[in-house]
Amino acid sequence: MKLASIRLVTDDLPALTAFYSTLTNTEPVTPFGSGDYAELHTEGGIVALADSAAVNRFNNNAAVAAANRSAIIEFEVDDVDAERARLSDQVTAWVQEPTNQPWGNRSMLLRDPDGNLVNIYSTGH
Repeated sequence: MKLASIRLVTDDLPALTAFYSTLTNTEPVTPFGSGDYAELHTEGGIVALADSAAVNRFNNNAAVAAANRSAIIEFEVDDVDAERARLSDQVTAWVQEPTNQPWGNRSMLLRDPDGNLVNIYSTGH
């Protein structure tokens, strides 16, 4: 089995797409040519974004936008502090400033525009 993507459901696809495009330094792709779905292809996988109306239509109302409080979306980077500086104008909800973790990672936590928790970390610090 291969993990294909993580899909986030949103009521504001343009805002969430812009956020993750800036966060990942990638251009969004719309593989189905519609305005209700976008993908950001990163080195480690795909962040898929879907409009809640599309999920209601195609996925039997199975997900609720901006309701996640249990998953953490994680991105590994070379320099957490450089990413903190780069994202300072984009992110409005910082949860944890860059911190050295006991297991050797340096990480920071933030929330995307829908409130999903994002961990940005580097190893070996």
